[in-house]
Amino acid sequence: MYLGAQKLKFFLLIVIGLFAVGCKNESGEFTQLKKQNASDLVTPDGVRLIERVTSNSETVVIPYQKYELENGLTVILHQDHSDPLVHIDVTYHVGSAREEKGKSGFAHFFEHMMFQGSENVDDEEHFKIVTDAGGTMNGTTNSDRTNYYQTVPANQLEKVLWLESDRMGYFLDAVTQKKFEVQRDTVKNERGQRVENRPYGRVDERISQALFPDGHPYSWPVIGYTEDLNRVGVEDLKGFFFALVRS
Repeated sequence: MYLGAQKLKFFLLIVIGLFAVGCKNESGEFTQLKKQNASDLVTPDGVRLIERVTSNSETVVIPYQKYELENGLTVILHQDHSDPLVHIDVTYHVGSAREEKGKSGFAHFFEHMMFQGSENVDDEEHFKIVTDAGGTMNGTTNSDRTNYYQTVPANQLEKVLWLESDRMGYFLDAVTQKKFEVQRDTVKNERGQRVENRPYGRVDERISQALFPDGHPYSWPVIGYTEDLNRVGVEDLKGFFFALVRS
């Protein structure tokens, strides 16, 4: 099992409800943020409540509870019962700035691979399970973080949380050469569409190269260079993961 969440400093953000902007009292007025001492509240073993924010006056706020799990994850929970939907956003503190020169694009590549199934979920089934449940999903990568998010009917919350925890712990052994090649071609095609074959598509890339010295992790693009993507193999991708676990 490749959990490694504490060493990777993963941060889990669970937001219940979409577009929540506050909490209304019985008269329909928005109420103000109030931080309470969390030390008296009872939580399950392995879960520590850090902060509880409620509301008590006429200010637009988002009440929430912040928890810390024994594996190092931070969980922020906000509940909005006005909408029968839940939104889950899992953010990993891993982006292209963790890559080495000559091996650009790994963080974004990893984002693609995390949708390809695990030891417990078949190839491409992650997408199917979420969409069959009436939900939507996607992921994004930048220099400093990678996130995965889903919006589903409220009664599907447990299923989606299981999917996220499963790929966090049981993804790497399910990586195959075939999956690797499919996603490598996908990433190269994405770079072609968004960067190489559109007007001024390399402007941001050139700006980063000018702003940061050669070899600085911010000097290369998040999507990576085609020549770097061409030269790497599946073991390089696994090595990127293990390097993060050991850091």
